[in-house]
Amino acid sequence: MASPQYCLLPHRSVIGVTGPDRVEFLQGLISNDTTKVGPGQAIWAALLTPQGRFLNDMFVVEDGAGTFLMETERERAAALARKLKMYTLRSKVTVEDRSAAMEVAVVFGPDAGKLLPVAGATAFIDPRLPELGVRVLAPAGQAAALLRLSEAPIANYESMRLRLGVPDGSRDLPVEKALLLESGFDELHGVDWKKGCYMGQELTARTKYRGLIKRRLFPVRIEGPLPAPGAPVLRDGKEVGEIRSGQGDRAIAMLQIDAADGALTAEGAMLFPERPTWMHIPDSK
Repeated sequence: MASPQYCLLPHRSVIGVTGPDRVEFLQGLISNDTTKVGPGQAIWAALLTPQGRFLNDMFVVEDGAGTFLMETERERAAALARKLKMYTLRSKVTVEDRSAAMEVAVVFGPDAGKLLPVAGATAFIDPRLPELGVRVLAPAGQAAALLRLSEAPIANYESMRLRLGVPDGSRDLPVEKALLLESGFDELHGVDWKKGCYMGQELTARTKYRGLIKRRLFPVRIEGPLPAPGAPVLRDGKEVGEIRSGQGDRAIAMLQIDAADGALTAEGAMLFPERPTWMHIPDSK
């Protein structure tokens, strides 16, 4: 790829959070530190159940006019906005689902970060990994005109994401089941260990400090037909995990850590787990 390209992410959407209490309001709910958010400076975070299970992931960035923009899954944005409104209580905040008013794009490839800032949009380098490029939150229907770049198929971006082993919302993180530390949130900068309490913090912290992780999301290379999401992954006939999202000869799979060091099978295909450079797994004792 000789120059940056962009693609629209139609499965992603935006929620606006305005008001003088927006920082403190979100700080008590999500897994990352909202005091680090600013114009062009985003965090990745999750909203959890009180039991520490995944509900929603989101990027949070400020638009420069005092509004937090939360980029999240489009199909679940309205429900998330309603849930956040339930938690406002006496907080001086307003929560608005902006799914109809905004669209999400990603710019990726060589020097993608040099496009910043993007006039007329809110843009930021992906806080998970710089290789994932620049996220752009633009008025609906305007991303192409604002970016003035060649449009790439979304499959190109998906291929990169899958090779890097980075999860994408509820496709890879089953709602009310997934744990953040099994899903790479720690290494991908989605958890702040020094901030105050937030919903689900107790289990997340206990999982980290007691070293309870026995499974992880891994990128896998596939030889054969792409297994369906949810397909069991086998090693010597024993189930050791399951497939999550995938495309072509790549997928993400939840695997037992001690089984992720050789060839596996799923629905007649061979799977070869890989460990991305960002992933840190302590040596077993």
